[in-house]
Amino acid sequence: MPKKGKARGGKSNWDWVFYTVLGILTILAIIIVPWEDVGDWFSNIATDVWNTIGWGIILIALALLTLIILIWQRKALSLLRNWMKWLGVIALVFAAWGILAFFEMGGTFGKGIIGAKDCPGAMRIFALLLASVLLIAPQLLLYLVKWIGRTITNARARRRQKAAMKPIIYKRVSLPPKETGPITKPSGTETPSPKESKTGTKENEAPAAPVQKGLRQIAQDVWRKYGQSSAAREVDGWRLPPIDILDDVSEIEVGQADNVQRARRIEEALKSYGVEAKVVQINAGPTVTQFGVEPGWDIKTREVKERDKDGTVQTRLEEVSRTRVKVDRITSLGNDLSLALAASSIRIEAPVPGKAIIGIEVPNTVSSAVSLRGVIETSVFQKLAAKSKLAIALGKGAGGEAGAADLAKMPHLLIAGATGSGKTVCLNSIIACLLMQNTPDDLRFIMIDPKRVELTPYNSIPQLAVPVIVNTEKAIEALRWLNQEMDNRYQRLARGGMRNIEGYNKNRVGKDKMPYLILVIDELADLMMAGFDEVEHILCRLAQLARAIGIHLIVATQRPSVDVVTGLIKANFPTRLSFAVTSQVDSRTILDSVGAEKLLGRGDMLYMPTDASKPKRLQGCFVADTEIERLVYFWGGQNVEEVAPLKIEAMPPTSIHITHEPLRDALFEEARKIAQEHGGQISTSFLQRRLQIGYPRAARLKELIDEELAREGKQTPPPEEPPSQQ
Repeated sequence: MPKKGKARGGKSNWDWVFYTVLGILTILAIIIVPWEDVGDWFSNIATDVWNTIGWGIILIALALLTLIILIWQRKALSLLRNWMKWLGVIALVFAAWGILAFFEMGGTFGKGIIGAKDCPGAMRIFALLLASVLLIAPQLLLYLVKWIGRTITNARARRRQKAAMKPIIYKRVSLPPKETGPITKPSGTETPSPKESKTGTKENEAPAAPVQKGLRQIAQDVWRKYGQSSAAREVDGWRLPPIDILDDVSEIEVGQADNVQRARRIEEALKSYGVEAKVVQINAGPTVTQFGVEPGWDIKTREVKERDKDGTVQTRLEEVSRTRVKVDRITSLGNDLSLALAASSIRIEAPVPGKAIIGIEVPNTVSSAVSLRGVIETSVFQKLAAKSKLAIALGKGAGGEAGAADLAKMPHLLIAGATGSGKTVCLNSIIACLLMQNTPDDLRFIMIDPKRVELTPYNSIPQLAVPVIVNTEKAIEALRWLNQEMDNRYQRLARGGMRNIEGYNKNRVGKDKMPYLILVIDELADLMMAGFDEVEHILCRLAQLARAIGIHLIVATQRPSVDVVTGLIKANFPTRLSFAVTSQVDSRTILDSVGAEKLLGRGDMLYMPTDASKPKRLQGCFVADTEIERLVYFWGGQNVEEVAPLKIEAMPPTSIHITHEPLRDALFEEARKIAQEHGGQISTSFLQRRLQIGYPRAARLKELIDEELAREGKQTPPPEEPPSQQ
């Protein structure tokens, strides 16, 4: 039955009354209201709105639609949380409205934004766009500013490099003879006899003058540009090269976003293998980037069942123990991490010396060259150079830190690596670094270059004691002379009551000083094949004794095998430097550990100093041929009294006594007494029975006794007996 007060249709009587009155009023409005006036009113309002906002009504509609959607999805509070970004969106809307006003589509409001269609109006639009980008994506604007700055810096560096290289376009040849000017004679050139000059044709004589004139002009240009610079210091009448003589090469910076992504991949890869770890440091270097990984915790838990107040059984986990993740679990995943990072090879340093992290070194997608000037200008090298004249720049580490060392403390350096890995470039950087700090009165070089093409450009520098030695026989003679020179220097120190070269040179200047002697060997294997015993003996003797009198060795080889880098040489060269090698055997030979076989080449190296337990990875300095030639011309172009070369005379071969006599047996004296008692008439079996020894030992004793008695003339050996069966 229907309820009381309800009609049959389910609606109350009052509802029917409301709908009836509403219908009557609608009919009266249609009849009475003047719709023409209402339409004119609405038309005037629409015209005024259009003139005011123009096509900006679309922007307002989009803004209202966005607001409705946010309210519908209950995200209206994001307007307060991200108010800076929404403020940037409003600035972007106003900028778009102003752009519409430039095309007569923005109404009076748009015209009010730009003011006028001129340059100030465009500047307003640009300011609104810049403000919107700054509020919405400030990192994008910062990256854009950095990119513009790097582009300008690189362009200036390339312009300076081109300007510096402009006057040095020439062939790699040595300087002509030093007659009246500052030019010295290159090695290997011969002066034609008068007969040859008379009979020679004009075609043969013509090319000589332009070459000499060109080299002389180049040397003068180098000296005018760098030698007369205010940055060149003068020491003992010589001027040291300024730092501007080296190229200033800007390094490529690795994007931080790329490193962050690779760090996330490392964490995910380790987590997928059940190893909890976190990347806490990212050290970007020129060739590799070191990710510092901090091991996590291995947590053991157990289930504990308890009853609550209602008697329901509940289970909870209780921590039993907490231990650090073992380092071996991370180091064993080297190949898996290399796969996850899509890298050719990675190196894991566990742990990093002095830090509680594990270093994972990943190659960069784009490598950057390390310039010698960039390392010399660092504070690390400058502090070291202030204490020692033999400071050398090696390169930069995996974290971008500068690597420098003192040759006087090494005191000798052994370099090894495969062909093309960067050994010769490293030698050039060391030589160039020493030339930047030392005059010919402070330091002299003896260079041995069996390849004949690597070190010969230095033939014109006054620091060279003798022309670069390319003949193996002369190289061995130079080693003999250096061995004798070491003894002579020790005698000079003993007469003066000095302990080392620093004390001897303390109160001396100019030519009175005892210069350092640096022996540079570009290929040791060639010398070892020419005279193994003598070369090894001299090198070991120099390495053991020559430090105090200022003789230091820098030896390089591309074949780090045990017949070249012998045990004696390794023992006397504690400071070693390894470039990329072909196998783990070569790496163990030079460094006593693996790792060099995973290097990337092109200057990537492991440096093992004397006081370190683990090798340090460095990217070696790169020195261009033009920089070397500028240094050579700088030193060869100074109008100073010519330095007399050292007289390396032919020395007799070093006497090396190698005894191959076997050690005497402990029973030899007793066996000789038995032989004397029996007049030398003994046999092997007799000795075997009397001394109660085996037949082989008795036979050896019998041979020794026979040799000694034969020298004394008392031996008449009896016939041998068969071995005793005792």
